[in-house]
Amino acid sequence: MAKAYWISCYRSVSDPAALAEYAKLAGPAITASGGRFLARGGALKTYEAGLEQRTVLIEFDSMEQAVAAYESEAYKKALDIVTKAAERDIRIVEGVA
Repeated sequence: MAKAYWISCYRSVSDPAALAEYAKLAGPAITASGGRFLARGGALKTYEAGLEQRTVLIEFDSMEQAVAAYESEAYKKALDIVTKAAERDIRIVEGVA
């Protein structure tokens, strides 16, 4: 079974305090759903048409698990906060088996 990944790029952050509140709820919701943080911000280098944006990479054991985590009630509570605090591009992609 192929693993799956959340790739989240933050285009802008309008409310850093609210983003911190989101993180307090999102981290436990994601890890409780089987997610493992592989990259969370930090140094990055962009090439070609890449934009220097905060990027988060989370690994799950399957596509189904990744989608279920995003759609979980615990994560929805975090989403209510972050949608008012930041503009993001989130993708869930299946890894190579």
